[in-house]
Amino acid sequence: MDAINTLAPPAPPLRKSRVRSGRRVADRLLVGACTLATLIGIVVLGSILAMLIIEGVKGFSPLLFTEPTPGPGSEGGGIANAILGSLVMTVLGILVATPVGVMAGTFLAEYGRHSKLADLIRFLNDILLSAPSILIGLFVYTLMVRPMGSYSGWAGAVALAIIATPVIVRTTEDMLRLVPATLREAGAALGAPPSKVITAITWRGASAGIVTGIILALARIAGETAPLLFTALNNNSWFSPNLMGGVPNLPVMIYQFALSPYANWQQLAWAGALLITITILALSIVARFVIKPQRAR
Repeated sequence: MDAINTLAPPAPPLRKSRVRSGRRVADRLLVGACTLATLIGIVVLGSILAMLIIEGVKGFSPLLFTEPTPGPGSEGGGIANAILGSLVMTVLGILVATPVGVMAGTFLAEYGRHSKLADLIRFLNDILLSAPSILIGLFVYTLMVRPMGSYSGWAGAVALAIIATPVIVRTTEDMLRLVPATLREAGAALGAPPSKVITAITWRGASAGIVTGIILALARIAGETAPLLFTALNNNSWFSPNLMGGVPNLPVMIYQFALSPYANWQQLAWAGALLITITILALSIVARFVIKPQRAR
């Protein structure tokens, strides 16, 4: 054994790899850049939220939710009419966009897949997804407001539905594609038709993502101002039940009141902006609690 050990060549000395060292430096630089970018984003977002809370809380009072918006130079008042108008148009818009978006996304993921028609629909949906909201407002203005001869909440709801639909379509298709193909095969093996497999298996498996897409669409249209300027406009009183004429809404009210020279209007604009932010945050939290039991199953 001693002779064998003597004849064995000595082990080469360990050398430090320049490539490995360079990779460590590059990794640390990338981690540092990502951390810095994250901190900058947190600081900017935190500053916006802090300013919004500080200025918005000053305008919160019981009158904010019971009184209509005041006239120019008036004191007091609230934004009850704008809250109700935004709620009505947003609900109408999402009620129209949800079935259309879910059905279209289901066609793209389950039936169309690689067909030329599906590719065309995806291309058009991507264009609509990135289209400026003011362009959609002008389209609905030409389509509905001019022929009807008046601004209306119906036109505003249609504009919001057009904005929300591509978000729901894209999210629904992506979530359905994530459902394992083995689940579809299992349903087909039991003799279930494709429609039953979709409604009982794939929709249920992708329900969390579909609901998230609807909430994202709701958050997208909740603060849209440009399309409502051309469709619903605004007023400082309660709107009629038929939604004809100018319909008050929070986004346009915030836009107009924030640019006004009246301190009371500016304070109401801050309160309205804070209210929209709280509403979207509450919807996201509720959706997470609703989706959580489904994930556990």
